[in-house]
Amino acid sequence: MLAVMSSTPGSAAPPSTTPILAFFDIDNTLMRGASIFHIGTAAWREGYVRLRDVLRFVWAQLRFTAVGENSAHQSSVRERALALVAGRTEAELAQLAVDTYERSIHQRLIPETVALAREHRAKGHEVWLLSATPEAMASVMAQRLGLTGAIGTRVRSVAGVFTGELDGAVMHGPRKAEVAEALAAERGARLADCWAYSDSRNDIPLLALVGNRVVVNPDSALARYAAAHAWPVLTARAASVRATRRRIRREARAVIRSTRDG
Repeated sequence: MLAVMSSTPGSAAPPSTTPILAFFDIDNTLMRGASIFHIGTAAWREGYVRLRDVLRFVWAQLRFTAVGENSAHQSSVRERALALVAGRTEAELAQLAVDTYERSIHQRLIPETVALAREHRAKGHEVWLLSATPEAMASVMAQRLGLTGAIGTRVRSVAGVFTGELDGAVMHGPRKAEVAEALAAERGARLADCWAYSDSRNDIPLLALVGNRVVVNPDSALARYAAAHAWPVLTARAASVRATRRRIRREARAVIRSTRDG
């Protein structure tokens, strides 16, 4: 069984006998910029890392905002995240994630995509964050936004202390699609009814997996791919958001009808 985290108690029941899952990327999809940058600066304030480490975070943030993700960026994120938590306790990282959200992350949330995530919840859909960011950070975001849960990159711990080694693979690229497929199977959801949202070409495997994909403010490569495959593209404009919300409602009604007729 796939291990998951951060289930929100009291979440709404699905609208039909078939669950519907919506998967959201975090960086540049639910929030502006890279979450790891804000975790890094919070760690510096706590004395976990040096100023020069923060300057590297700043450079990574500027590059990520300008050109989007690439393999070098992801390797750098992984190395920084592992160095950040090595020798720290699970309790320290959990508190750091909460502090980061309250000080930085919540100010950088993209209202339009947050509203869509909440629209899914209002329809009784499960909403899962899938991100390469440390799972502690992704989990705090899911909890604060009232979403179902989050799965992020995990770091191995021994007796509550992180070793600085990965626990499994980075939650990135094809790995996201694998996790989404396993989670849908565990929940008894049909992938054709599920949704995925992302800005990055690295998430094409995830977007292609589900029946309803929405490309959000895409990088150049994903924009070209979306155009070639007639995938819907969401921009941070009111009309674009309204159209996507209407599609969520329309598809939800179609699933209800199909399960009742079946």
